[in-house]
Amino acid sequence: MKLHGIHVPHRKNTAQLPPVRIAPPKTVVIPMSMHIGRPAKPVVKRGDEVKVGTLIAQADGYISAPIHSSVSGKVQKIDEITIMNGSKVPCILIDSDGLQTPDENITPPEVHDLDSFIDAVKNSGSVGLGGAGFPTFVKFVTKDLSVFKYVIINAAECEPYITSDTRTMLDRTDSIKKGIEALKKYLGVKTFIIGIEDNKPEAIAKMKELAANTDGVSVKVLPAMYPQGGEKVLIYNCTGKIVPKGGLPLDVGAIVINVTTLAFIAEYLETGMPLVEKCVTVDGSAVKEPKNVIAPIGTTFADLLEAAGGCKEDPAKLLYGGPMMGITAPSADSPIMKNTNAVIAMGKKEAKPPRTTACINCGSCINHCPLRLDPREIALAYKTNDAEALEKLCVDLCMECGCCSYICPAHRPLVQTNKLSKLVLRQYQNSKKEGK
Repeated sequence: MKLHGIHVPHRKNTAQLPPVRIAPPKTVVIPMSMHIGRPAKPVVKRGDEVKVGTLIAQADGYISAPIHSSVSGKVQKIDEITIMNGSKVPCILIDSDGLQTPDENITPPEVHDLDSFIDAVKNSGSVGLGGAGFPTFVKFVTKDLSVFKYVIINAAECEPYITSDTRTMLDRTDSIKKGIEALKKYLGVKTFIIGIEDNKPEAIAKMKELAANTDGVSVKVLPAMYPQGGEKVLIYNCTGKIVPKGGLPLDVGAIVINVTTLAFIAEYLETGMPLVEKCVTVDGSAVKEPKNVIAPIGTTFADLLEAAGGCKEDPAKLLYGGPMMGITAPSADSPIMKNTNAVIAMGKKEAKPPRTTACINCGSCINHCPLRLDPREIALAYKTNDAEALEKLCVDLCMECGCCSYICPAHRPLVQTNKLSKLVLRQYQNSKKEGK
């Protein structure tokens, strides 16, 4: 099976720029939903004093994650915010005192076996930092350690513009190595594969040096073809194994973990400081001084853009993440979240959507889909509300990478249609379960 994709402009303008730590903003806005699963439940109230690392919201279910204050200061209020998927969720606004005083209760966790390691990762608030936002600890839960055959470290960073993972590889190499050693010790995994695209020569050199000095680690240099960092794509290109439909990486013995997530876990085990800040790439045609910044979680787009010298023109579109899978931010008041790896501000010309014309049945969307889905047939089934056809067409496998829309000469909104089609299929499948 040959997996397909597309070549996109790299635009890695900030790869050579070490991240700059910005001053804490006057106020941070911290949503309770920054991860896949149930939103966290606030445990603070208006007027409470908090410090960096203070628990402000506890996990509210198994698939959930605790949230900690990213600044020291006082809770202004608990409010609601519209997040990037359009839904309203609770958020905690904290006025910073500018001091960034750490919580005095923070100490390194006591870890001595798999269970205590999983508890530590859970308590750290860690989620997938490459964009997915899945609570990290869940990946390590098992009753049988023998199912873990290998760990694939996702260092592909295949989206245009984004270089925050690249900076992790260049600046936090020791933490990556310590993260690998921790997974070896507590999960018993002996084989680690670092998957990285070939457009990052300096990072490749760093990772090869790490591998040369670490047993069981190899570097898989992959062609710079989007979406190389997609979980199933990466597993296949690194191991030749195919995750079955409806299956998980563990079904082929794999754990996939983002390289920055791995570095953070190692640092948490040493310091006990939970996930309170992010390295974020700030770029796009509207940005005056593209750069990587380290900012408290909850910092607004407006504050980040100011840290990047402001804008050359009024942004026509603001994105969480890259231009392929990124999601439009509701406004410049939107905050960065745990899984925000980039803030892209597009100028009017870059943001203007192309004119859509009729499908010419060229098949480009099929030929370039990494999973060989048929967006043409999916669009027809969606138009007629044919959920059974959508099920047969396996639209639920779509990873929403956007290859089909990008390559379509008619500029049809195929990935958007796939998203809507998955909703139709989900409703149909739920109604069948309920016997309607």
